[in-house]
Amino acid sequence: MLRALIIDDEEPARNIIKQYLTSLPSIEVVGEYADGFSGLKAINDLKPDLIFLDIQMPKLTGFELLELIEHKPNIIFSTAYDQYAIKAFEANAIDYLLKPYSKERFNQALTKVLEKGKNANDTNLKIKSIVNTIDEKPEFIARIAAKSGTKIDVIPTETIIYLEAEGDYVMIYTPNDSYLKEKTMKYFETHLDNHQFIRIHRSFIVNVNEIVRLEHYDKENYIAILKNNIKLKVSSNGHKLLKQALHI
Repeated sequence: MLRALIIDDEEPARNIIKQYLTSLPSIEVVGEYADGFSGLKAINDLKPDLIFLDIQMPKLTGFELLELIEHKPNIIFSTAYDQYAIKAFEANAIDYLLKPYSKERFNQALTKVLEKGKNANDTNLKIKSIVNTIDEKPEFIARIAAKSGTKIDVIPTETIIYLEAEGDYVMIYTPNDSYLKEKTMKYFETHLDNHQFIRIHRSFIVNVNEIVRLEHYDKENYIAILKNNIKLKVSSNGHKLLKQALHI
């Protein structure tokens, strides 16, 4: 028997899924949740085999949740937003359901999961593939979800001062704290608003609103002085980008 979670902020949508599942004794609903934070905790605690996941939810979106889960179950997205799902999940290895959907369409999605079984490695690869597909079609993000132990912080991008490369991670600095995120600098370079955030060096992306001045310190390199007196290296290419952004 497959153990399933439903994570959707709309109660009617959760009820439809439960109704469609009543004729399928091979799937047991072990919980339903109306927001991403509650759903994330349940995934890590209950370790379900299957999740029915909405995309646009309060507090934490389905995509943000997907980045943060430790246990990697099968995912069926249930969404009203075709701009997220249809193009991103065209392969249908992990399926999407575009609301409103019929019971026949619902059963087609379940058939794919049941035929695939519970091959965890296969599921991990498909989840990574989905995230990579999303990354290939960048949109400017307005917030970032970062996990530290059992704590999850949602960081508005407008509060970010700068980002620094830390190996396979990126450290995000805000006025009150810093957060380690398992993403690349390239990801943030393409997903943060490039009018506000400039990659000034291979190790730094800075919020241009935080720059007080630039100082020349050798033939081709500069230092950016920030409002909090932090000094960041600026490469020659970064200097060109800053001159364009700051109109200097």
